[in-house]
Order: sequence, then C-alpha cells, then structure tokens
Amino acid sequence: MNHILIAPVILPAVMGALIILWMRADLLLQRVFSIAGTALLLGVAIYLNWLASSGEVLVYRLGNWAAPFGIVLMLDRLSALMVALTATLALAVQLYAFGSGWDRKGWHFHALWQFQMMGVCGAFLTGDAFNLFVFFEVLLIASYGLMTHGGGPMRLRAGVQYIAYNLAGSTLFLAALGVLYAVTGTLNMADMAARVAVMPAEDTALLRTGAVLLMLVFAIKASLVPLHFWLPSTYANAPGPVAALFAVMTKVGVYAIIRFYTLVFPQDTVIERVVMDLLLPAALFTLAIGQIGVLGTRNLGRLAAFAAVGSVGTLMIAVSQFTPQATTAAIYYLIHSTLASAALFLVVDMVGARRGDLWLRLDSVMPGNGIVSALFFGTAIAVVGMPPFSGFIGKLLVLDATRETVAAPWIWSTVIVTSLIAIYGMARAGSLVFWKAYEFQDVPMAAAAPVPPSVGPIPAKLEPDEHIQDLEDAASPALAAASVGLLLAGIVALTIFAGPVTRFAQDTAEQLHNPSIYLGAVLEDQEGTK
Repeated sequence: MNHILIAPVILPAVMGALIILWMRADLLLQRVFSIAGTALLLGVAIYLNWLASSGEVLVYRLGNWAAPFGIVLMLDRLSALMVALTATLALAVQLYAFGSGWDRKGWHFHALWQFQMMGVCGAFLTGDAFNLFVFFEVLLIASYGLMTHGGGPMRLRAGVQYIAYNLAGSTLFLAALGVLYAVTGTLNMADMAARVAVMPAEDTALLRTGAVLLMLVFAIKASLVPLHFWLPSTYANAPGPVAALFAVMTKVGVYAIIRFYTLVFPQDTVIERVVMDLLLPAALFTLAIGQIGVLGTRNLGRLAAFAAVGSVGTLMIAVSQFTPQATTAAIYYLIHSTLASAALFLVVDMVGARRGDLWLRLDSVMPGNGIVSALFFGTAIAVVGMPPFSGFIGKLLVLDATRETVAAPWIWSTVIVTSLIAIYGMARAGSLVFWKAYEFQDVPMAAAAPVPPSVGPIPAKLEPDEHIQDLEDAASPALAAASVGLLLAGIVALTIFAGPVTRFAQDTAEQLHNPSIYLGAVLEDQEGTK
C-alpha cells in the first residue's frame, strides 16, 4: 500500500491548518507556504500520474480496514489526471492571485484555497460514495468563503444564492445515497457495482430512482440546464482568481457522472438508457444557452461565466454517449475547457482592474491595452474552439465520436451554430473593449486619486468591499499577466501534443469502460478482502 496516494488530501489539509494557526497575520508567509504547498501538490500529482500510467488501479485503505467496510482511496488514470489538472490550474491561478493582489483582501484566502484543494483532490480519489459526499461538502464550505472573499453587496448576494442552491444539492445527494444504500446495502463504489451487476432486472425500480437522483445532484454540480442558473451570477461576481479556480468545480460533477455511470451502473441496461435520454438533451440545451448568453450579455464577467456553461454543454455531449471513443473525446476536451475557461476569467479580471468595471461599453484606452487584448483574443479563440488551438481539436473529436448516432444531425447542427454565435459574441466584446477604445483616446481622463505609498514589498492593508481589484494595488501586474500566459501555454502544449494526449485519453477511456479492473483491485486483490 503506497502512502503517497493520500498525499493530495493530507498535504493541503496540513498546509491550510498551519496557515490559520501560525501565519494568520503574516501575508508574506502565507503566500510563500501556500504557493510552495501547491507546487509540491503538483509534484505529487505528476508522480501519481506516473504510477497510474501502468494501467494498474491502486488502492489505499485508511486504517488498513478492508473494503467494503473501510474507507478506500483509488488511483486510476482518470483520478490521477484530474488531480494533476487541479494542481496545475491551482498553481497558475494562485500566482495570479499573488500578482494581482486579490489574496490580500482578506486574511484567510490562502487557508481557504488549501482546504478547497483538499476537497477537490479527495473527491477525485475517493472510492466510497459517502466520502464523495464528504469531500463535496469540504470543497463547498471552502468555496463559500472564497466566493465572498473581498465582500461587496453584489458578491454577498450571489454568495447567498450559491450557498442556498448547493445546500439543496447536498440534501438531494444524501437522499440519493440513502436510496442506493437501501437497495444495495453498501456505499463502497466497487462493492455497489458488484451487487448491482447481479441484481434481477425486475428489482431495479428503486435503483433507477437512486440513479436518476444521483444524476440530478451531479448535474447541479456540473451546471447542466435547467440546473445551471446558479453559475452565471456566482462566477460573474466571484473574485477573478476564485472564478478561475471554480472552472474545475464543474468538472467535479462531470467526473462523478463518468465515474458512477461507467463503474456502478452497468452498461446496456435500462439505467444507462434513461441517463442517456436525459443527459443528451440537457447537454445540447446547456451548450445553446451558454453560447447565446455569450452573445447576449453586457457584462464581461457574465460573458466568461456563460462561456463556461457552454463548454460544459460540449463536454457533456461526449459524456452522454458512454462509449470509449466519446469518453476519449470528453477527457481531451475536459482538459482544454478547464484551462481555457480559467484563462478567460483571469483576462476578464485584468480588464476590470484597468477599467474599473466589467460592463461592455465604450471607454478610453486602458493601461496595457496591447498585452491584455492579445491575451483576450488568444483566450477567446481557445474558448470558442477555433483553430489552431486545442478547442478546435476537442470539438472535432466530439463530433467524430457522435457521427454514427441517431442524434448526430442535432448534435452537429447545435455545435456548429452555437460555435458561430460564440465567435460573434466574443468578437463583439473584444472589438468594443479593445479596438473601439481608440476612438476615445483623445478624450481627457479624470485625474486618478493619489495612492498612498506602501511599506515594504507587500502592502499590508486590506481592502474589503471592493468589487474590482485596483491595478494600483497589484503586487506584480507582470506576474499576473505571466500566469495567464502559463494557462495559454498549457493550451498550446495540448494542441502540439494532441496525439500523445489523445492516446492517453484513449487508454483512460478503455480502463473506465472495463470496470472489472477497478472491481478486482478493490474486492479481490487486496489482502483481507472477500
């Protein structure tokens, strides 16, 4: 039993506790230890990917209690990939939070950040349904604090809506787990899958109810239409780095759908057909509403949020097919959409810091207009899926995986039409903010208020109740821009190495669609198990 499997949960938990207990009043120490902890988490995630690349499913038993009675963590290709993606995103966004100065709007930003990492990594690694619920709650509690970081009436209002909606989702999650436990007598995912596989078809009515309830819970987390309406206002009002980190939060819901409906509920059954019948229309409507929202909104924050909704729709079209080829496309697009959505939130935050608000309106040329506009257009091309970036490859993989299905005409027409809508929406926003601003360059600007000199390399004052982070308060605008560049570099690397990444995704999909490997690792190959 390799103890490194629990490191992605233990490391951020310890780091978060240390920050609260020993560094709560020292922002410099918080930054150093928190960023170093996230970098170490990324190193661990890379090692876990190397372990998982052999194709073996690794099991970690807490307290050495045998499954299904003890709590187990599982490491396969998909969970290792998701932990690595989370750590990569967290490190880049955390550097942005440092450079932009967002992390000094409250004393507990870095502690909450680490607890968020703990919850997200635990959700990807757990092999127990109830502990999936526990890690969901851990990441949600931390996200409540991060969502309202910095204060402000609009942010607090959106935060209350976010909390209320997720509490309702958690209640539904508990109800779904209760139904599944009543039917199967277990909450260990592997044991549940083994029991469901031998269950007579005439006794699965309650099981189907539990499966649908569980899908509704994960649909809330993934922001699928019609359960998506919490996302635009939440993400648009969250601090820029927090919204960027939340790009991986919707992927937790997508991951849970892939995990449960390839492992627990058998394929080619009534349950899978019911889930497919519900998921595909929801995915198409999610894509359409997301891209129409990109065109219709008048606020850059909501534009980025609707783009995130649209990317979930494209992703779920592939997931809803439940075939190895479609899952391969889903995994590739999942990596791309996470990086692209996060980069767009950060670029929008850079625009807000320079213009003072996020409304789409004519204004004078902002400071650093050239570099910000270049980052915006690069990110916009990636988000809408235009060549040459990986979004275009991802969409081609999704279309290719669905071309022989009955719903192919609907899928292809929706993807193509909504892509054109998103291109127009992004082009309109970009030209209004960056290009037409030169028409106002001769208009005299109001003199800026004097900024008091800061003491030391890092200003110590806090500035709650500011919706937008001021550029003058940024610790290092260059570091903030470089952080966005890191995410774009990841997208370029995903494009250049599309072949190897696709083969990795294919191997991962084949492992997912062969649940006997997972079941054997938990229920047969472990000492002390049945």
